[in-house]
Amino acid sequence: MKSLIQAFPQQLSEALSIGKGAELRPAKNEIRNVLITGLGGSGIGGSIVAELLSEYCPVPVTVNKNYEIPGFVDSSTLVIVSSYSGNTEETLAALATAEEEGAEIAIITSGGTALAKAQEKGYNHIVVPGGNPPRSMLAYSLVQQFVLFSHYQLTNIPFVDQVEKFIADLDQEAMVSETLELAKELQNTLPIIYSVDGNEGVAVRFRQQLNENSKMLCWHAVVPEMNHNELVGWKAGKEDMSVVYFRNTTDFDRNQKRIEINKEIIANYTNRIHEVWSKGESKLERALYHIHFGDWVSLHLSDLNEVDVMEIEVIDHLKSELSKF
Repeated sequence: MKSLIQAFPQQLSEALSIGKGAELRPAKNEIRNVLITGLGGSGIGGSIVAELLSEYCPVPVTVNKNYEIPGFVDSSTLVIVSSYSGNTEETLAALATAEEEGAEIAIITSGGTALAKAQEKGYNHIVVPGGNPPRSMLAYSLVQQFVLFSHYQLTNIPFVDQVEKFIADLDQEAMVSETLELAKELQNTLPIIYSVDGNEGVAVRFRQQLNENSKMLCWHAVVPEMNHNELVGWKAGKEDMSVVYFRNTTDFDRNQKRIEINKEIIANYTNRIHEVWSKGESKLERALYHIHFGDWVSLHLSDLNEVDVMEIEVIDHLKSELSKF
């Protein structure tokens, strides 16, 4: 896993090359809405992309993480199917229903049933490198979703330039050192991850990486919504809880003020309050920084916790049990 996390910049670069070489046909109908369907390491890219494009995409974008799909899906819907293995059962079920509704379908996968169906039906598809844990291949699915949005003329943001600038500006050595320090602070605590609304995807990504890589329970919430409920729950806060704020200097001013007040309140229950400030000029660069930072923290914590970063036996057991029905 270390080599895969370390290779994140190279993965992004390769993903750009793959996207540039993709052979994609025009949509059959006018696209009036978008559904991105996928789960786990394959699905988180959709959550992040939907937030990053919320200001720039002229049609609504919905993220789906279920067997079923929303009732609005029809022939004017672009359904982006993201399944790294190509065999995710929930995603394949959603794909089948999207086909029944006559949706415009585009698939991102490394193989499996999804790729076979794309080739059989002539759906637009982009093939990414296979053979690794889906959570370690986010660079590929994330970039290819931007490629698809651009192809269907649903965004004109210069994502290629922004990804390349992130790669050029990244100081990996400094990040490894900073993330190790944060990992040491989070060890033997219950991490609670906060971000502002619009950046929830990177918070979810960090939560999922702590779950799978570090074998830790944690939760996340967003500001300002958590100010209307969870903040009260801090009356039950304890010193063995650690708070991590994923922050951007561009976050809405009132939310910045809310966070400062929140920190004062939470400090009555724990002094373990940490902030991770992003770097980068664009929203995409800042999101990539937070993603990569969180991935390194999760890797360090797997070492500190003395757990196997690759092991996901309970998920394998779940799939095995489900296969009996």
